[in-house]
Amino acid sequence: MAVAAEEKYELITRRLQEVLGGDSIKAILAEGRTPKCYWGSAPTGRPHIGYFVPLTKIADFLRAGVEVTILLADVHAFLDNLKAPLELVAHRTKYYKHILIAVFTSLGIPTSKLRFVEGSSYQLTKEYNLDNYRLCAIVTEHDAKKAGAEVVKQVDSPLLSGLLYPGMQALDEQYLGCDFQFGGVDQRKIFTFAELYLPRLGYAKRAHLMNPMVPGLGGGKMSSSDPNSKIDFLDPPEVVRRKIKGAFCEEGNTAENGVLSFVKAVLIPISQLRLERIRGETGADSEEGQTATGDQRPFALDDAPEGTVFSVFRKVEHGGSLHYQVFEQLEQDFAEKKLHPKDLKTAVADCIVRLLEPIRKAFEESEEWKKVEQLAYPDPNAKPDKKKKKEKVYHPPPPGKGKNAKQQPPAPTAETDVTTVAASVPAGEEVAKPTVDETSQ
Repeated sequence: MAVAAEEKYELITRRLQEVLGGDSIKAILAEGRTPKCYWGSAPTGRPHIGYFVPLTKIADFLRAGVEVTILLADVHAFLDNLKAPLELVAHRTKYYKHILIAVFTSLGIPTSKLRFVEGSSYQLTKEYNLDNYRLCAIVTEHDAKKAGAEVVKQVDSPLLSGLLYPGMQALDEQYLGCDFQFGGVDQRKIFTFAELYLPRLGYAKRAHLMNPMVPGLGGGKMSSSDPNSKIDFLDPPEVVRRKIKGAFCEEGNTAENGVLSFVKAVLIPISQLRLERIRGETGADSEEGQTATGDQRPFALDDAPEGTVFSVFRKVEHGGSLHYQVFEQLEQDFAEKKLHPKDLKTAVADCIVRLLEPIRKAFEESEEWKKVEQLAYPDPNAKPDKKKKKEKVYHPPPPGKGKNAKQQPPAPTAETDVTTVAASVPAGEEVAKPTVDETSQ
């Protein structure tokens, strides 16, 4: 049992940048209990390929027998300053669920083992809001602002909504019944905030696991709000190749290199996942890969040595193809300029196109997803529909009326002057003179 527990812990924590409270996970495993975790995402901008990092890691959790909850944090999306107005949140939540399911399926991760929860399903309850008020009564403005500094959009005059964000994320751990929360290292300040304040409400302190962040294509953090720093899950092959071609990848420079970092954080882990699956090493997840879509081969050429996780094709006259079993070999070759940026970019672009093909196909085959996408991310350059002018309905005028109606002379009476009547009669027509009988009434 002890060996099994150690192996599970190794699976749960491998390739992570940081683990807080790992001893509590070890204790749960040692007791033979099933750990529970949650990973959350606020449906704001379009998800990008940096999401491959945490989503691939979910496979390790399932292999270790962890119960995984995926939180679609719709209320958080609304609270995050200036990102998603309320009327778009519902559509974006649906869009995120579509794309997450497509990505999980393309990775061979069985979605039937995942629990999807929308934040609004419990964050609007009386109990949750009372706990939120209790938290507000003990948290300082300084602590709330500091906790959300890396996650909540920062503006000169911060809104109160952004200050509520970290506290609600902390409460989610209690209301989702998790033993640990999983997220990017950019969430660290919120995680330590939760560790400090949840016990003050009488709730358990949870563990926190953090994956590394993938640098953007131009350096810095890959962000949904910066189209030049990211590749979307639905980008077509020509766009992928153009963006990778323009990415910062200086020869010999391994620092802040988004292309090189993507190989380390995404491509090699996915290759390892697939190689392990081929060998039947899926642990507690016997369903892994059964419903996978797309090409499930590792990112290695057909003639690559056994155990290769990443290959770079090169013509024989240029030295022949390169094959790597660990990232460190690739990094060293790049640093020593044995691997040219152009060759690396071409190989990476080919791999990304392969990764995105089944996701794009799922999108193209789903009319529902297409409609949701248009509602969630309407074209900002689209001209609003012009209001149709009301069609004029012709109503004929009453007899004797209208501009073309022939004017009739007034009928003479005893008081009517003959000359007045004559003046109203068209020229050439004669006025009938009244007789004595007609005027002597």
